[in-house]
Amino acid sequence: MSLRGDDFLRISLLTSAALVAFAANSLLCRSALGSAAIDAASFSSLRLASGALTLAALSRFGRRPAPSERGSWLSAAALFLYVAAFSFAYLSLPAGTGALILFGAVQTTMIVAGLVAGERPRLPEWAGLLVAVGGLILLFFPGLTAPSPRGGALMAVAGVSWGGYSLRGRGTVNPLAVTCDNFGRAVPLALALNLVMVPTAFLTPKGVLLAMLSGSLASGGGYVLWYAVVRRMTATLAATVQLAVPVLATAGGVVLLRETLTLRLVVASLAILGGVTLAVRSHARSSRQRRD
Repeated sequence: MSLRGDDFLRISLLTSAALVAFAANSLLCRSALGSAAIDAASFSSLRLASGALTLAALSRFGRRPAPSERGSWLSAAALFLYVAAFSFAYLSLPAGTGALILFGAVQTTMIVAGLVAGERPRLPEWAGLLVAVGGLILLFFPGLTAPSPRGGALMAVAGVSWGGYSLRGRGTVNPLAVTCDNFGRAVPLALALNLVMVPTAFLTPKGVLLAMLSGSLASGGGYVLWYAVVRRMTATLAATVQLAVPVLATAGGVVLLRETLTLRLVVASLAILGGVTLAVRSHARSSRQRRD
């Protein structure tokens, strides 16, 4: 379904909130795993479990979902693979290399799926995507190191899984109910991983807190918002707007983690956001033309 002009502002605000949540997830994961405050399997399980509990509590205030408004084991498996692979990948990947692999896999998965489904983005949308990708490369390329095969493979799996999870959300009618059900189904998968990884498990109060914040707020809330808006986008547009996440995460690192603000960061961020804006405006214009 395409974006409609009459609620373009509302969809834009919800999308922005979802992207901020995604960036917060990145910061929370980096803070927890980068400081060795928790192991990757425990972080993944706590993230999914706390998200499931929060969404279940919120669901009590809504209407009872119909069977067609529930999640699925396939979506839950994609969610679990994304969360677990992302966490384990960052144990052996620097942030810049991981981001390029992740978003490269996400873009490829979603754009190819859109083309196969018959989507034909206009030239300005492709131009916006290319500008944003160029900005992403500029943002991270100078600090890139060759990825470890294991870390690179895991991050690629995370990207494909997230792309698949996003695509499956495009038919969602009740985002809260579907996301809650997907999280609930993903929890036993994460607990099974924990059983396998018991010998390497370790937790600290800081790690537990960060994992729960990631699950309850950034993941639970953010994924509901994403499922609410992704159904209004083409696959190509949904893939493009997510390129704003590294910009938001990097900005958060500057503000919250006291990372260095450089001219390259500013230029790259402007390129990414400019490319995303070009793609969004082009899509909104084509949607209006189709209606008229």
